[in-house]
Amino acid sequence: MQDNTAFTCFLPEEASTLKLGAALARVLLPGMTLFLEGDLGAGKTTLTRGILRGLGFAGRVKSPTYTLVESYALSSLYFYHFDLYRFSDPLEWEDAGLREYFNAQSLCLIEWADKAEGLLPPPDWIIRLAPEGEGRRIRIEPRSEQGTSCLEKLNKQPPI
Repeated sequence: MQDNTAFTCFLPEEASTLKLGAALARVLLPGMTLFLEGDLGAGKTTLTRGILRGLGFAGRVKSPTYTLVESYALSSLYFYHFDLYRFSDPLEWEDAGLREYFNAQSLCLIEWADKAEGLLPPPDWIIRLAPEGEGRRIRIEPRSEQGTSCLEKLNKQPPI
């Protein structure tokens, strides 16, 4: 179901998650911040891999659980994938010195953003993944004018 306030769909298998990620890549813009929510194993890294493939990155995509951030330099932007799962105090965000990654040339995707609540830039999208049957359901909620504009572009694309 798509409308102007959210995008939701069922993703029955990994291939559909990768395909949606590639579709997202076509509408995302430099300077955006995305919060990616979902339990462990919900498909967050798979969706991220799909986005990166859609942006033209062919290398290995791994979860930044132990590295805190994985960076990818692409021709059109810098892509940063954060995982704050291991944070026990929001001030660890400040101590890690990650604020500089957020700029007009970067696309920042953050897992477990609640671990640095109140310190992160506001999201343009909140993307939620939840298990459903053998697959997963995704919900994308815009939280900014730019996020709403990008969601409208996504809704105009052919269905996944």
